[in-house]
Amino acid sequence: MDTVIARLGKPHGIKGEFTVEVRTDRPEDRLTPGTSFATDPDIGALTLKSARWHRDRLLLAFDEVPDRNRAEEIRNTLILAEQDEEDEDPDAWYLDDLIGLKVYEDDVLVGEIVDVTNGVAQDLLHMKHTLGHEVLIPFVTEIVPEVDIEAGRLEVTPPAGLFDAE
Repeated sequence: MDTVIARLGKPHGIKGEFTVEVRTDRPEDRLTPGTSFATDPDIGALTLKSARWHRDRLLLAFDEVPDRNRAEEIRNTLILAEQDEEDEDPDAWYLDDLIGLKVYEDDVLVGEIVDVTNGVAQDLLHMKHTLGHEVLIPFVTEIVPEVDIEAGRLEVTPPAGLFDAE
């Protein structure tokens, strides 16, 4: 089974490099030059030419992307890799598994996870509140003590004011 490990962002420079949204907790192991990746949408395999950090952003270049024009064409493509059996941790979830989960506070439905931002310190869950506004929830045990992928839900204990509309 393939899993999303990165999303290609905006091009960087004129030589076909991308900024990327990293969706793996081990980019140094998963994103190594010479590795070929499947893509979604399927634009054919991409072979990683280089990976380097620029400030706090990871930049990737692929053999099949010679310039900025091609990089613009395939922006937002998802980079896929095979799921490692040894990586399976019962207390870990793939970011894509969290999207669509119903969010409950004291068994009352308060929203649904619509996106996840992979952060340096922690991930942020983007929740569409039942009242219509979006809420960013830090994905930490103190605020999200329970995640049940099979039941399609997560329980939250938000600090005061977190769910207030701006």
